[in-house]
Amino acid sequence: MSNGLLALLAVGLVVLISAQDWRRSIKAVLLLVVLEGVLRKWVLPQASQLIYFLKDFVLIGAYLRYFLLSPAQTRLFVQNPLVLVLVGCMAVWGGVQAFNPSLGSPVIGIFGLKNYFLYVPLIWLVPQIFATEEELYRFIRHYLLLLIPVGLLATAQFFSPPTSPLNVYAWGEEGPAVVTAGLDTVRVTGTFSYLTGYATYLLACLCLLLPIISRPQPRLWQALTLAEGALIIATSFMTASRGLVFGAVLLIIGYGLILALTSFSNFFRSARRLVLPGLIGFLIVSQSTRLAFESFINRVETVNDSVTDRIFSSFTQPFSLFRLKALDGYGLGATFQANNIIRQLFRLPPGEIIPVYYESEMGRIALEVGPIGFFLWYGLRLVLLFSLLRVYLKLTHPFLRQMALSVFVYQGVTFIAQMVYNQTASVYHWFFYGFIFLLPYLERVNQWQQTQQANLLYGRSMHLAGTPHRQP
Repeated sequence: MSNGLLALLAVGLVVLISAQDWRRSIKAVLLLVVLEGVLRKWVLPQASQLIYFLKDFVLIGAYLRYFLLSPAQTRLFVQNPLVLVLVGCMAVWGGVQAFNPSLGSPVIGIFGLKNYFLYVPLIWLVPQIFATEEELYRFIRHYLLLLIPVGLLATAQFFSPPTSPLNVYAWGEEGPAVVTAGLDTVRVTGTFSYLTGYATYLLACLCLLLPIISRPQPRLWQALTLAEGALIIATSFMTASRGLVFGAVLLIIGYGLILALTSFSNFFRSARRLVLPGLIGFLIVSQSTRLAFESFINRVETVNDSVTDRIFSSFTQPFSLFRLKALDGYGLGATFQANNIIRQLFRLPPGEIIPVYYESEMGRIALEVGPIGFFLWYGLRLVLLFSLLRVYLKLTHPFLRQMALSVFVYQGVTFIAQMVYNQTASVYHWFFYGFIFLLPYLERVNQWQQTQQANLLYGRSMHLAGTPHRQP
């Protein structure tokens, strides 16, 4: 039996299994995001390219189950018509750009469609995964436990030589990035295939961790939460990623500042819970990871560009790139980093050469879909961002409100960061966008439960009205 047929059978089996329970499959995707690199680097490196798409096949199975086999009343689309319209317009324009002649082949455009749109439906599925606030809290609490083994592995990588089997990238084609100037320390990747994935994971976990800190928990879980926070801090410096460290600082400051301005009592409660253990944790981390901090400072001082310049150029570069193709672009997927592999694998003709250097996400979007697609894409993301802000301002339940705030600040901080061609970031972004619909629903459930308990005292029962999906 040929390798191609075996791969096709494996894909079909994954899709079939994933279609059995779409809610469990969505949660499995979040797990695969963390463990995918383990499979690619150490378990099945010979199947690295296929494993790269494993979570996509799981999602396809979940979508098939949800869209084709689920009752119509469980589908949630119309709560925000503007989002639906912008997604539809961008999908139409993206479909046009997927067949752009500049790509050389529509196969490249199909991969581009996958990178842009495969994770978008999460915004409508996520609100139907969790039935109560407690269920959401327990999922986040257990999901953050992954930080402990992942962070310990990253620590082991940092103190291991670059030639260690722990320090490899996916496919084993290159060694890990190293901070030089006499330090020769490895920029850690944890369980991820590359450094970018691990940095994205740490920032997403910090986003989830901030609302957990102020929530009352048993002492064991409080200790675990502090350990997770310490590992985020320590291994962030071990990545020597300026974007991660500065992004984490902005996330914490933005979260704390907005919380203090809009709900000082909640801010004071969170700060009071955090001050003493946070100070102890900082002293421990600062002493035990001094080399990591020195490595980070060394990289900040030796790189040629500044973070400020990179941020400024991200906003200005697209407008200079629009002149290359007027209203058109080079096609959906034109800047995908795996294009050379795809062209070799399918023996595709070369596409039109892009005559400029590109790195920032905004610049790549501008090159691929032109000004029309650019403003549709970032218009959609702005609408989603302000929708999160509206949700935060409307919610009253402390934990749900703080979760909305943390996700809003996270999306704001990462607005110009890589998303389309960073699959880890894309999964987390669209999962978090689903909170726009999820958190108000959970608050209604919480209010319904409280009213139900009160009415039971008088022998009356009520149903939760006004929800477009499953009842609690």
